[in-house]
Amino acid sequence: MSTAITFTEYGGPEVLTLSRVATPEPGPGQVRIRVRAAAVNPIDLRIRAGIMRGVFPVVFPMVPGWDVAGVVDKAGEGATASVGDEVFGVASAGGYCRYAVLDRPFTKPAEVSFETAAAMVTVGEAACRAIGHLGVRPGQTLLIHGAGGSVGSIAVQVAAARGITVLGTTAERDIARVNGLGAIAVPYGEGWVERVRAAAPGGVDAVFDTSGAGVLADSVALAGDAGRVITIADPSFEEHGVRFTGMDPADRLPEALPELADLIAAGKLDVPVWRAYPLAEAARAHADIEAHRNQGKVVLLP
Repeated sequence: MSTAITFTEYGGPEVLTLSRVATPEPGPGQVRIRVRAAAVNPIDLRIRAGIMRGVFPVVFPMVPGWDVAGVVDKAGEGATASVGDEVFGVASAGGYCRYAVLDRPFTKPAEVSFETAAAMVTVGEAACRAIGHLGVRPGQTLLIHGAGGSVGSIAVQVAAARGITVLGTTAERDIARVNGLGAIAVPYGEGWVERVRAAAPGGVDAVFDTSGAGVLADSVALAGDAGRVITIADPSFEEHGVRFTGMDPADRLPEALPELADLIAAGKLDVPVWRAYPLAEAARAHADIEAHRNQGKVVLLP
């Protein structure tokens, strides 16, 4: 048996419970890892609360989370990693667990901590995927909602490195940090549309919404076409004709992960980890994120 965090009904952080679950076994091509770090993502909170039930239905009891890093302790036939290897990737079942199975393990560079490797999986892949889907080219202007968040901050760095002009809506407390990442920071709140227009008098070519803060209608107006707007966080996307990316596993871009890990190892990409909690304190981790206390990624240590 293995220790994991589960929930058996939708609700607040209090529904998360430390439980005993069956230890998973790796199949052909898979590896099982002893998890050293598991990332907590905002999507985990939305799924737990039932906000995303129309997009991500769950079967109870649910083990939340996907992003993990750890050490291979058992390898299936034909696996690409061996016992003892330090790897990271997406767990085939919930990641808030002492042991997890990976279909596709990626080698963790020695210079990258387990916490950082787990922290960048979903956010890094989502950032690269959305930028790719939007087809933004060097010299064009990209507006990123939630530029101070985990996905947004990586998207800012990746886009800016590609020669794209980046505007990022963000909280007042994150303005200096977002500017430092390579974006033109625009404060959230009433009047944000006018502030974006003032900061980008030539217009906005595309919009990436990581916030789910009800900004899609105005974003479509700014971009001039719903096809130039993409979201990973707003369940009302269909009402606005906007694409939601992340529902279909075939839509994802895991090929970006080794490149991102190498950039982190080389000091060219910053993925700050704000706090690491023991696995048993998963509810506290969720509560801190919901209260917007974190300034960076949150991870669990099983």
